[in-house]
Amino acid sequence: MEKFSVNLPLTGEYLTTVRLTTGGLCALVGFDVDAAEDFKVCVTESLLILKRNGFQRANIEFTVSEALGCVVCGTQAGGEKEETIEDEISRALLAALVGEVEFVKNAEGAVEKIAFEG
Repeated sequence: MEKFSVNLPLTGEYLTTVRLTTGGLCALVGFDVDAAEDFKVCVTESLLILKRNGFQRANIEFTVSEALGCVVCGTQAGGEKEETIEDEISRALLAALVGEVEFVKNAEGAVEKIAFEG
């Protein structure tokens, strides 16, 4: 099992880079095109959830083995928290695409960690 991690600001410019990186890791574990696209969507939606929950940066840790695991953690809290229905849509999308997803909230009730496996 190998681990690969990235720490990045939660700005739109970095989402393309994260999607490309995620696609490469999906290829390493043998995902087909559809499974890789689903996993990339899950990573992107996780980052958007953290951004809407007031985080300015995120750390993404991938675990590469027979499966591909992903843990996305918000860092540098203090950004503006948005109360929108988009979080519920993102949660439903994650559950539909990868099945079991773990959401961890901090003391203020903001999602600070999202974990899933493909």
